Amino acid sequence: MTKRTGRLTRRQLLLGGTALAAMTAVGGIIGGRFLAGPRPHRVILGDGVRGPSGMAWVPGGTFLMGSDHRLAQRNEKPEHPVRVAGFWMDSTHVTNDQFAQFVHQTGYITTAERKPDWETIRVQLPPGVPRPPEHVLVPGAMVFTGTAAPVRQDDYSRWWSYVPGAQWRHPHGPHSTLQGKGDHPVVQVSHEDVLAYADWAGKRLPTEAEWEFAARGGLEQATYAWGDELLAADGGRLANYWDVTQRPFPVVSARAGGAVGTSRVKSFPANGYGLYDMTGNAWQWVADWYRADFFQQQAQNARGAIDNPSGPATSYDPADPGVPADAPKRVIRGGSFLCNEDYCMSYRPSARRGSDPHSPMSHIGFRLVSQG
Repeated sequence: MTKRTGRLTRRQLLLGGTALAAMTAVGGIIGGRFLAGPRPHRVILGDGVRGPSGMAWVPGGTFLMGSDHRLAQRNEKPEHPVRVAGFWMDSTHVTNDQFAQFVHQTGYITTAERKPDWETIRVQLPPGVPRPPEHVLVPGAMVFTGTAAPVRQDDYSRWWSYVPGAQWRHPHGPHSTLQGKGDHPVVQVSHEDVLAYADWAGKRLPTEAEWEFAARGGLEQATYAWGDELLAADGGRLANYWDVTQRPFPVVSARAGGAVGTSRVKSFPANGYGLYDMTGNAWQWVADWYRADFFQQQAQNARGAIDNPSGPATSYDPADPGVPADAPKRVIRGGSFLCNEDYCMSYRPSARRGSDPHSPMSHIGFRLVSQG
């Protein structure tokens, strides 16, 4: 707060609320190199008898995790060898229709539909911030609202808002709906919501290492999930991200159809393991706690390839202004429809970020994995 008025500032409320196929059957690629370990000669999809329905087999192997590429952020460095065992992964994000089935069968009430818990908000705020009045603590979630004109990109509270009534059925606020979006990724789900769904589905969240291995689709250190070139040969996009050639981020234009959002799953070609939208469309929760320096720690302590890393024991993120560095955060991967060349190029397999596990947002979804 700027003054001890007993009210939270707008920014503090936000903080508290807060692919062309890479290969054919034998492995044609667009840039990048095949990894040295097991190489996918064909996509293996589960059919409910030989493997879980709706999931693709990721064969496991050794790969270089992270990136030393010129586009890589500090938290992605350095690249380091990691070995993961094979697993099945949902071929797409969990969709609105799939999440609706879970809610219908269990009666589950998501985080965004409940009154916010002050204790989970407080740990994301500077020490000493007073509890807000009860009328402020209303169910809702974070929504990308954009701006009417270009703004400085040093304060995300200009384009994000805590919207009462926003939740998975109404991802942009109480007047929005899922009509025609049953096959879009479900968003506005917290990490807790995802774990509840995973328990019902008999699956689990992937580790960060499993997620990155899967996202790379058999390509070693390619810049994108499909290769080294951002665009297809015909100039088309290979993922759902913000096109700055159409409008600058974070400007939303009525003439251009208003705020951007998710696209239906399978709108772009799958990667080499048969996985769709591993980057772009919606960020994806993974199991690990987020430490900005975790890759550095892994690389320093490694003696050869690291086997099936499960992430750090605590969170650490010194780069989020106004949030304590040790505030709880879980890793999100893959970027979203908001990522763009001017602000956030997180539609890359090595890109990573931490997010408040109790804060649903309109650009975060998930997919799950299974061992059999």
